[in-house]
Amino acid sequence: MTPFTRIALAATLLASAAAMAQEYRAGAIRIDKPWARPTVSGQAAGGGFMTLDNSKGGADRLLAARSPAAERVELHSMAMEGDVMRMRQIDAIDLPAGQTVALQPGGLHFMLMGLKQPLTLGARVPLTLRFEKAGEVSVEIAIENAPLAAPAAHDHKH
Repeated sequence: MTPFTRIALAATLLASAAAMAQEYRAGAIRIDKPWARPTVSGQAAGGGFMTLDNSKGGADRLLAARSPAAERVELHSMAMEGDVMRMRQIDAIDLPAGQTVALQPGGLHFMLMGLKQPLTLGARVPLTLRFEKAGEVSVEIAIENAPLAAPAAHDHKH
């Protein structure tokens, strides 16, 4: 392999890794790997997940989200109540200073309600997040069965 070929290969691999990383920023908040599971025809809602890294910022809150793919986007929590898992809509997700909050299956997440069409495997869906202090940021949700590599995160309880 020539030096030029090695450099071209390295550049291609780096570009691929950057594309797969799906990292966004809103002020000091780093948004990692937004994703949602595929849905089937007629399914009205789909859950979405990501990691919100606020390790370098002051306390903030995720207040809302919106997407052209759904009538509305709701913030939800899941918690065990006795032996039953309950999902509830919440007003905001707290992002304490110096912490990482995971939106993940079985915990905090967002719901795309009133889907306009199914979420198909391999597609990307736009989502705008609104933070109390960091403002708005647009991200893309990757539709996949599970993330390729989930960043380590601490689950934040409400």
